[in-house]
Amino acid sequence: MPTIRREQAADAEAIAQVHISGWRAGYAGIMPDEVLARLNPVAWAQRRRDLGTADPEHPFTTLLAEIDGVLAGFTTFGPYRNNQDRGDLDPTYGEVVALYVVPEHWGDGTAPALLAAAQAGLRERGLAEYRIWVLADNHRARRFYQRAGLSPDGERSTYPVPLSGGRAPLHLVELRYAGRLDG
Repeated sequence: MPTIRREQAADAEAIAQVHISGWRAGYAGIMPDEVLARLNPVAWAQRRRDLGTADPEHPFTTLLAEIDGVLAGFTTFGPYRNNQDRGDLDPTYGEVVALYVVPEHWGDGTAPALLAAAQAGLRERGLAEYRIWVLADNHRARRFYQRAGLSPDGERSTYPVPLSGGRAPLHLVELRYAGRLDG
């Protein structure tokens, strides 16, 4: 079973590696190979530092799952982002913004442990409901969230994926899943 702890500033590079590993494995066949191949862990770590999610006063919390001292996954949660905008927060709902586990730990209980920790963190904030956006074609993640008691609530969005060569972005359909925290 993983050890769950809060993100610290020094974790940015390790989280970026897990994030990219999760994207490459989880979104293979969903996102273009060119997009997955150009993911840059240095840039993602810097973006994480710039967002300041390790700051205890940040509205979003990131929790890490470690197994034998090695980062196996992470989750980020906080208030619901209206229109997925971190600058427009609705504190009446919670949101799990990210949940990624390295493929070597898929199916070993790491993802459910992270989700349970995020749910507990949202409950501590006094929230009764939470939401998660998931790519419509990510059937593995959708099954996971459904087994965890979440269900699509009918809201849809698109996730713009930038393409190289000046091409227009690819717009992938996202579904919003919702669940209760008080049940």
